[in-house]
Amino acid sequence: MTLHFINARLIDPEAGTEDLGSLSVVDGMIARRDDSAPVGARVIDCAGACLAPGIVDWGVKIGEPGERHRESFKSAALAAAAGGVTTIIARPDTAPAIDTPEVLEFVTRRAEEAAIVRIRHMAALTKARAGREMTEIGFLLDAGAIAFTDAMHVTTDTKVLSRAFTYARSLGALVIGHPQEPGLSGGAAATSGKFASLRGLPAVHPMAERIGLDRDIGLIEMTGARYHADQITTARSLPALERAKKNGFDVTAGVSIHHLTLNELDVGDYRTFFKLTPPLRSEDDRLAMVEAVASGLIDVIGSFHTPQDEESKRLPFEDAASGAVGLETLLPAALRLYHAGQLTLPQLFRAMALNPARRLGLPQGRLAEGAPADLVLFNPDTPFVLDRFKLQSKSKNTPFDGARLEGKVIATYVGGRQVFSGA
Repeated sequence: MTLHFINARLIDPEAGTEDLGSLSVVDGMIARRDDSAPVGARVIDCAGACLAPGIVDWGVKIGEPGERHRESFKSAALAAAAGGVTTIIARPDTAPAIDTPEVLEFVTRRAEEAAIVRIRHMAALTKARAGREMTEIGFLLDAGAIAFTDAMHVTTDTKVLSRAFTYARSLGALVIGHPQEPGLSGGAAATSGKFASLRGLPAVHPMAERIGLDRDIGLIEMTGARYHADQITTARSLPALERAKKNGFDVTAGVSIHHLTLNELDVGDYRTFFKLTPPLRSEDDRLAMVEAVASGLIDVIGSFHTPQDEESKRLPFEDAASGAVGLETLLPAALRLYHAGQLTLPQLFRAMALNPARRLGLPQGRLAEGAPADLVLFNPDTPFVLDRFKLQSKSKNTPFDGARLEGKVIATYVGGRQVFSGA
């Protein structure tokens, strides 16, 4: 189908601009901007709403295989489309882990059959994510793995990790790390400080993240591997990240939307929907992360969508499972930063669409001619109160339940095909 969007606020993260104009889509690709409608095009009057590249959400957990009751490819894709996410980068922390070409081919086929958005898979860095033996990275690359990570499981055997980094470097594979010192962070439910002490919660010092990042940067210097830190959440980690970039290492970093918009005090009276990995940080840390995204030091914003069932969350805070769903709430939560005047819309979509696509070698994330027509049309000013039971995800563990948010998706397009309508 040929489409022609008119009266749209075009959010271009590549140019860093926000302009009123038009955009044409032909055969699933962006054809041209600010031109007349192609012959036979369906004209869509955006009435001043924002038209931006679809979000590329890096670090999404889907429950297939092994935990389909928490999230399936179908339900995750429906949630993504409703949230303006057109490409999901799925984690390998499934049951079993995505650590062989056979498992990777199975989930790739299932995703193609069931999902209305694009889904690409990361593979495990070590077998069973156990940190003892690296996976066959070359075969997994050939099978379509987009990057390699053990997700939240941190390898303690540095020799195994150095071998995996070296092998990944020889193949040009991207390694994703979770910067935490596991001995310090194990069993922690909160960030150490006055709040955790008053609540009697087991806590971890922010330095655990810095120690984990320093180790990974040392291995990068030794091996030359391409590396992405999945979540930087503390101000203590930023100087090390900045030095690594200035030294010319092939390093990027991400942060979760929850660590950009919430802080440790939101836990309140042991609200388990706010139990995350890493735990929520201080307000000073949160503000430092927002500033790092604005400056470009932190490259990527992700939802880190982690579905958990009611039984695993309705437990004492210390025993409850960590994680929150975020595919559907990523955009309205991020718009909190826009409405607060902390980030512009092009800056937000640079971190949510352009940068993750570039880092992973994908053609999405742009409004340029010849780019895939993966688009989100949204009104950033539409207010609403979130009802978690209306979310498309099978699991409803969102910290934004009952929150007042602004920003509603009007329509989502993948390859020029409309996959969601918010009308």
